[in-house]
Parts: sequence; structure tokens; C-alpha cells
Amino acid sequence: MLLKLFLTFAKVGAMTFGGGYAMLPILQREVVEKQKWATDEELADYFAIGQCTPGVIAVNTATFIGQKNGGIIGGIVSTLGVVFPSIVIISALAGVITVFADLAWVKNAFAGVRVCVCVLIFNSVLKLWKSSVKDIWGILIFAAVLIVSLITSVSPVIFVLVSALAGILIKNLGVRK
Repeated sequence: MLLKLFLTFAKVGAMTFGGGYAMLPILQREVVEKQKWATDEELADYFAIGQCTPGVIAVNTATFIGQKNGGIIGGIVSTLGVVFPSIVIISALAGVITVFADLAWVKNAFAGVRVCVCVLIFNSVLKLWKSSVKDIWGILIFAAVLIVSLITSVSPVIFVLVSALAGILIKNLGVRK
């Protein structure tokens, strides 16, 4: 199991370009669909918690999933797996990146990768929408967070905490769908 956790998260880490959010579609496919280590809802929860805790979202999420499926050692192994490809690639590129960074074809390649990452993130958002927004209250929370996030620079931690509080109040006060 530990080897499987390491290899799966190493694969996720090697295929992720563009940061933690870009990892979401790969995590969804590998962790939810293939390995069945988490559900879409759990993955959304891990991402939300990972965003409010110190550190990189991708590393935090890997740690949560690894710990759930392999205990503390599983969390450590998953974390090492997800960062291992980056360490290797960054170490290899560190000496030569400055030489190639100004080449037009390198800039164009990175521009293409960024566009692709946007599409992958959008697809993941659609999948998360289907599993997370299940009633009018979910739509209202989504709309409120979207609007406030577009017009202010409020910390994502505040959004997550207020949304969690809203969810608790809605469910505990017996508000109907």
C-alpha cells in the first residue's frame, strides 16, 4: 500500500503543471476514479482544508489522502511522492533554465501549457460542482463566495470558515431545501 501511495502521488506530482489547482483533475482521476481512495466530496473537502492550512495545497491534499489510507506513514509517503518529481525536475533544470527561458519557443510552450491548465481546472470545477452544490443553499453559498471573491481580496481561509459556518447553520437549523 505504501509503495502504491508513493507511486500514485509521484505520478500526480510529475503530471502537475501550474500549481495545486492544476493538480485537481489528475487527483480526481487517480485518487477518486482509479484507486477509490476518496470520493469527489472528500477530495473537495481536502482541497478546502488544504487551502486554509499552511503549506502548498497539493502537498496538504496528498498528506490527507495518504494518512486516510495508510496512517501517519501513508501521509508521509504520499507527501514525499508528490514532491519527489518536482525536486528531481527542479534540480535538473535549475542550472539550465536561465539559458533557455528567453527563447521564444520556450515562452510559447509555457503559454500553451497555462491555457491547457486552465481547461483542466475548469473541468475539475464542473465535476466538483456536481458533487458539492446539491440544493439552493449550496447555490447561494457559491454565489456569495464568488461575488465577494471577485470584488474583494478576502483571504480564502475566511471564505472556507464562513461557508462551513453557513453549512452548519443551514443543516442544524433544519432549513428546508
